[in-house]
Amino acid sequence: MLEHRSLDPKGAALALLLAALWGANPVAIKLGLSDVAPLQMALLRFVVSAVAISAYALASGRPDVLVIRPGEAKPIWSLGLLFVVQIALMNEGLERTTAAHGVLVLNSYAVHTVVFAHFMIPGDRLTPRKLAGVLVAYSGVVILFARSFTTSSTTLLGDLIVAVSALLLGERIVYIAKTVRRVDPARLMLYQSVIGSVGFFLMSLVAESGRPTRWTSTLILSILFQGVIIGGFNFVMNARLLQIYRPSALATVALTTPIWGVLIAAAIGGEGLAPELVLSTLLVVAGIALTMRR
Repeated sequence: MLEHRSLDPKGAALALLLAALWGANPVAIKLGLSDVAPLQMALLRFVVSAVAISAYALASGRPDVLVIRPGEAKPIWSLGLLFVVQIALMNEGLERTTAAHGVLVLNSYAVHTVVFAHFMIPGDRLTPRKLAGVLVAYSGVVILFARSFTTSSTTLLGDLIVAVSALLLGERIVYIAKTVRRVDPARLMLYQSVIGSVGFFLMSLVAESGRPTRWTSTLILSILFQGVIIGGFNFVMNARLLQIYRPSALATVALTTPIWGVLIAAAIGGEGLAPELVLSTLLVVAGIALTMRR
């Protein structure tokens, strides 16, 4: 089995585009949550992404995408269930915090990814420079928590829930990197969406049966963005990148996500650029520069 290789300009450009789209995702979720409950939001997103990935598989000439081959069932189910828990926590957390905070806290998954990859991915070592760069970027997230603990913040609970989601996301990224070496990425993503659809249907039925859904244009656009762009395009392309490149290198590029998220939250979500948010993004940029330095 070939080792994952270092990031080249082509891979970096695609990873940067995915980071920008991922940065917009919490903003889309936050906007949609004004019209729908968090678990129902996840259910609708997974149904749409399942359709999008199925269409992609058929268009690319892979009608056997639903066929689970020997040895694939365990990683597919493991990732699917992990995915359900991680997304549930993310949506529940985002309902209790701001989109900009959600982006920054969720981005802490990069720290967990680098640490997990050190132990789980051959050749992906945690060098002192790599660790220093990621920690500098992660300090931006720490600033948000420090402010929340020293003030009567209404976002603290949401930030903490999203932080747990980020930990699970870091584990999931590394697990996907190992799994896509032997499982078709489209099959893996499709079954994550199928398992997610069933899981969130049952969870929402139990926990959110009395909460109505308002079908506004904002909600529809939010679901389409999450399902088609994030759940379809982003996840399939990210899985392909993880087949080729080292997860820690991709995580470094993904550290630009807070920059995109904060700017998009300010431009579309109407959230102000508070000083701690600006400082956080500057620390992220400094961390990226240090980590990418040769």
